[in-house]
Amino acid sequence: MASSPFHSHGCIEQKKHWWLTNKKIIDLYIKDARSLIASQQQHNIASAINLLDSALALSPRFETAIELKATCLLYLRRYKEVADMLQDYIPSLKMSSDDTSSSSSSSSSDNSLQPLARERVKLLSSGCNSPSRSEQPFKCFSVSDLKKKVMAGLAKNRDKEANWRYLILGKACSHLGLMEDAMALLQTGKRLASAAFRRESVCWRDDSFTSSGEIFISGNQPQTPQDSDNICHLLSHIKLLLRRKTAAIAAAEAGLYAESIRHFSKIVDSRRGAPQGFLAECYLHRASAYRSSGRIAEAVADCNRTLALDPSCIEALSIRASLFETIHCLPDSLHDLEHLKLLYNSILRDRKLPGPAWKRQHVAYSEIPRKLSSIANKIQELKLRVASGEIGNVDHYALMGLRRGCSRAELERSHLLLTLRHKPDKSNSFIDRCEFSDERDIESVKDRAKMSSLLLYRLIQRAYTNLMRIVLDEEAAEKQRKNASIAIQQAIKRDEQQQSCKSVKLVTIKKGCNRVENKNAFQGVFCRDLAVVGNLLSQTGFNRPIPVKYEGLSC
Repeated sequence: MASSPFHSHGCIEQKKHWWLTNKKIIDLYIKDARSLIASQQQHNIASAINLLDSALALSPRFETAIELKATCLLYLRRYKEVADMLQDYIPSLKMSSDDTSSSSSSSSSDNSLQPLARERVKLLSSGCNSPSRSEQPFKCFSVSDLKKKVMAGLAKNRDKEANWRYLILGKACSHLGLMEDAMALLQTGKRLASAAFRRESVCWRDDSFTSSGEIFISGNQPQTPQDSDNICHLLSHIKLLLRRKTAAIAAAEAGLYAESIRHFSKIVDSRRGAPQGFLAECYLHRASAYRSSGRIAEAVADCNRTLALDPSCIEALSIRASLFETIHCLPDSLHDLEHLKLLYNSILRDRKLPGPAWKRQHVAYSEIPRKLSSIANKIQELKLRVASGEIGNVDHYALMGLRRGCSRAELERSHLLLTLRHKPDKSNSFIDRCEFSDERDIESVKDRAKMSSLLLYRLIQRAYTNLMRIVLDEEAAEKQRKNASIAIQQAIKRDEQQQSCKSVKLVTIKKGCNRVENKNAFQGVFCRDLAVVGNLLSQTGFNRPIPVKYEGLSC
């Protein structure tokens, strides 16, 4: 049975009345929310969010309610909720979605990956100005009125489309550590705000400019010069962090690990600090640079900080497990591999990577089965090594960053530096330079950082004790070798002295014998001369011979 015109007209009037009733309710919610937001008190702003949720329940795509809710969440530092609400506008997420959805249908890709295309341009308002079916189909109208309506619709669509989304989402991304996305969003929002101000200022009279210099970024809230300065300062800070990060990564790829460590240290030790997600990423990169340069303890410490800030970081767990395996600390390596295996199993069970959709992940979902298989094989291998008795063969020299056969002074210097850097009392010092996206995470981060730092500190102290015992034993053995060599040298010296004394005595005896022989020879010649003289005298007439005494003389 066909419906009568009166019946259809009654349904239209009833539907129109229901729509107008909801619009009045939504307007009332918005008005009350604005009054609560104007007080700038946290409990009032939380109540305003409840009112805006009620308004969005009636009209889920009401732009004013969405903008006010995003502003309230940003004021309350609930950045994750802002990113969840506006994640379709995050550039990196949109690019990754475009790459993964190449095989999907065009309709689904238009609905899920192109949020800007979903908003259709409304040239004419659909409110009370729209003609109803009861009105006459023909009426006279002026071209100027139509032009005004068209331009108003376009301007409304531009304001509705982007400006506040870019700025609010850019601030949220900057606090979440998505620095590249934050820079792109803030630059786009700033450019669109300037363009909107130029378009509106063309139509203004000279006396219509406000004295405060407000720039309207949307139809609801103006942007003051102070907000513009804050955005400029935030952009400059983001660009500085990104420049240092880029330089550090480039230095690491070029093999200049000391230069890379220096750039990353400038980021993590800055007085202004950095967001939690960005700091975790920098600590992870610096741990890789430390590992490549052979500084195992520093690399483990940076992995501990990364896992304290982000417990589900797959790369940090993998790097720390390989570091422990490098120094033959097999139980700790097994612990990290088991944790990594649980993460992979949870990913396969939930069929998604850990964390929200906008969180950056360094592993693809398609690579999880292969990595899980390799981790299972590695766990089995390490268990066999532990069962064979390799549990106590820790390479303490590699942990302390020393060469084998190092001196006692080198060991004490290395121990002093590592103790000062990784003392448990200083394990939470990096938290003071970290901007957390959720203040409720601070206590859990402190607990994780303190526990991991305590384990590393004990490992360093154990390594120092063992190496000091080895060094003392080597010093004692060296001292014994020196004493033995000194004794041998002294014995050789005594033997040489005895030999020299004997040779001196022999030379003295020989010289004495030669002297006696020479003296006897002279005495014999004189005696013969006297005998010859006596004979001559006796022959000359002297009958009395000359008496000669031969005492002690040999003739």
